[in-house]
Amino acid sequence: MPSTTPTRPRALARAGAAVLAVTGLSGLTLLAGAPAASAHVRAVPETTAAGGWSVVTLRVPTESDTAASTSLEVSLPTDVPFTSVRVRPLPGWTAVVREGELPEPVDVDGVTLTRAPLTVTWTADGPGTGVGEFEQFQLQVGPLPAAGTRVVLPAVQTYADGEVAAWTEVGAPGAEEPEHPAPEFTTTEATADGHGAHGAAPADARERTAPVASASVSSDSASTGAPDGVARALAGAGLAAGLGGLALGLRARRRSV
Repeated sequence: MPSTTPTRPRALARAGAAVLAVTGLSGLTLLAGAPAASAHVRAVPETTAAGGWSVVTLRVPTESDTAASTSLEVSLPTDVPFTSVRVRPLPGWTAVVREGELPEPVDVDGVTLTRAPLTVTWTADGPGTGVGEFEQFQLQVGPLPAAGTRVVLPAVQTYADGEVAAWTEVGAPGAEEPEHPAPEFTTTEATADGHGAHGAAPADARERTAPVASASVSSDSASTGAPDGVARALAGAGLAAGLGGLALGLRARRRSV
């Protein structure tokens, strides 16, 4: 006997599949027709704790469809200046930190500063950051200002064809983000030890009052203690030789008696 199972569910399933297919195509069409969201230059701090030192990563996309990004100049705060700015070496790029006079003297931790690092400029040694790519530029800065301070780092990006993108607009707190926002972050309360995670000051900076601008990473090399170890080894060898000589002398004396 032929099956009497209703065919309506199958028909509904086929209709549903057709609707999904049309909907999917429509969605793809909408996505393809919509303009891509602008990938702004962003500042991503390792820590934001007030009073600490932080590694700030600047993520810079190439938005041009025809030219590589070949230069980035970042302006540093002058109202809450950093006393220390160090640049992490980046293959294919040369970094220059420029120090200069502040618009007016600023008190930082009881020290009056009249000069401070003002700008950092990265210039590509080769082709730069290509179309569809992005690069990450890193700074170690500090000390960070009081909690709740907006640290604004206006950036100017230059392309191989001469086009310039100025990421320098500062929006009002809580307002809609401007079209070309400046990279920024906001500091937070210090932790119990006075610094954020990984935010301790470089060893030389803890004793320094004058600002330092550096285009290279400096590291404090710990003493290996090698000279002291050699001296101890030689002293031990001398002591062993002395004891050996004493033992031979005693044996010889016993034989002669």
